[in-house]
Amino acid sequence: MRENSPDPEAARWNYHPDGPVALNPLFNWPPRPAAVFKWYSGAWLQITSLTLCMVLAVTAYAFFFPALETMKTFLPGWMFRIWLLNMIPQILVAGGLHWWLYMRKGQGMYKKFDRRDLIRDNRTFTFRNQVLDNIWWTLGSAMTVATAYQWLIYWAMANGWAPTVTWVSAPVWFVVWMLFIPMWSGLHFYWVHRLEHHPKLYKYVHAVHHRNVNIGPWSGISNHWYENFFYFSTYFIHLIVPSHPLHLLFHSYFQQVSPVLSHSGFEKLKAGDTDAARAGDFFHQLHHRYFECNYGTSEIPFDKWFGTYHDGSADATTRTRAYKKQMYT
Repeated sequence: MRENSPDPEAARWNYHPDGPVALNPLFNWPPRPAAVFKWYSGAWLQITSLTLCMVLAVTAYAFFFPALETMKTFLPGWMFRIWLLNMIPQILVAGGLHWWLYMRKGQGMYKKFDRRDLIRDNRTFTFRNQVLDNIWWTLGSAMTVATAYQWLIYWAMANGWAPTVTWVSAPVWFVVWMLFIPMWSGLHFYWVHRLEHHPKLYKYVHAVHHRNVNIGPWSGISNHWYENFFYFSTYFIHLIVPSHPLHLLFHSYFQQVSPVLSHSGFEKLKAGDTDAARAGDFFHQLHHRYFECNYGTSEIPFDKWFGTYHDGSADATTRTRAYKKQMYT
């Protein structure tokens, strides 16, 4: 927590990052090339959700991915393998982070945003337990919908009904599209997320995710079935944009595994006395506490453009509460 801070918002958190919540400087005017380079080098040249998801995708494709030609018909063998390629990383990353941060308490409260622990014995949650609730909705709901969508897209690729590329045929596009997938994900997420905050959809669908006011690693994609139908529809871009199976693998892990880190509740993961990796996202942590702000991601500043940006200040909290009151009265 910031000491002697004039902003009372800092006192509401165990750890409150200094300064306003950062947004991608790519969209600033006039251009700031040095800031843009720093933003993307920080995302791609350190241990982050992006680099973790890329390592997972390359490893899965190199060692475990079934040959595309085997996917021309729906057969149990390759379909089960795709399901395992979703389930195993999700369990290892979410389960490992939960054990380290919340069971083992391996770094105590170091850079933990919310001072509260995860909730137990509360009827709001399935099984009266936040973690068990989140595990059920993640592995039962999210992984099922995500896997079904991936089966369909791989099948379409194998049959030539979706445009495909290879590294040999289009090396520049191969790299460019890989780099743009997180931006596409952010664009899609903003508009789907705004839709889910419509009062009727929120009450019956998105409220399942927002049970998690204080979030943990298993909260990332703990979503209602109907929300997952929308959330994972981001994958259908690969039916239109020329892609390789590795693009969809990376997209899948970015959509499924990166929320584990962004919902971890800790800004950094610590190894000894060193900050080893970027984890939690205070931009989205603010959304879970105040609901009607920061609907998108910091990658594309839709919230700033549409007046729902919470920069982490007390003034922004006042504006957000007024906006929420206006929406629900």
